[in-house]
Amino acid sequence: MRQGDFVTRKSYGGDVMFKIERIEQLKAILRGVDYRLLADAPLVDLTLRNPADSADLDHPRSSSPEFRESLRRLAVSQMQLQEKNHHSVTHNQKPGMGYFEVPGKVLHLDGDPTYLRKSMQLYGELRVPAEGYYIPESQMADALHRLLPQIKPDIVVITGHDGILKHRKAAGPSGLASYKNSQNFVNAVHVARQYERNRDSMIIVAGACQSHFEALLRAGANFASSPARILIHALDPLCIAAKLSYTSVKDTISMLDIMDLTVTGLDGLGGVETRGSYRMGVPGIQHTEEHT
Repeated sequence: MRQGDFVTRKSYGGDVMFKIERIEQLKAILRGVDYRLLADAPLVDLTLRNPADSADLDHPRSSSPEFRESLRRLAVSQMQLQEKNHHSVTHNQKPGMGYFEVPGKVLHLDGDPTYLRKSMQLYGELRVPAEGYYIPESQMADALHRLLPQIKPDIVVITGHDGILKHRKAAGPSGLASYKNSQNFVNAVHVARQYERNRDSMIIVAGACQSHFEALLRAGANFASSPARILIHALDPLCIAAKLSYTSVKDTISMLDIMDLTVTGLDGLGGVETRGSYRMGVPGIQHTEEHT
């Protein structure tokens, strides 16, 4: 086996697909393909996946069938919004006048460069205006001090890697010290809320695998992981942000409305009722070339 191979772990019944990040002596450092999970395992515990099956797993659309269904539902919801806009314009304005769209702008901070790259590809495919930055979790709060006034986003995604530390499990799930990065995410949410206190003016989606859900909500997040302290799909935060970007400012949505857009559902993410950040404008903007 070598760096870049796709593998599963025998000891876990092959439940999660990984890519080998690097090999250290007789141990491999692994990155989850579909789930935000970093792990290590002895080489003897690994099963190599067929390269023919694994060649395109780095592309976001080659993810699990559940995630592909999430993307389909997102695309359908965008089409329904456009049909609603078209109906409104044709019945209330001059024929042929048209409209233009102003979806919510996303600032996406990710503690993992691979998942960030996947997310940015999909934001583009879903026509969501987004700026993404790879920022180690411990530096996210400081980065937001600089980025928020510069970008002025409607939606902020704060994600990366997290988990309940093995040697802290005895302390229970209530304390932030039991988590790898939940305190860093909480610090970042605090900074974002100091910049914009209104949860509808700037929406925050925060957390990663097994994150301290309650602490993130108390800090000011609209949506967060993970109520049941489970692994979340690598792109679940993106699905929520994309939906909010194309939900009208006149509409309020809750996690009950959008849980089917995520792979892990209410065990993976939860949140509070929130207004969308999409605006329709009329009349349609005519794009003409400038002449000097």
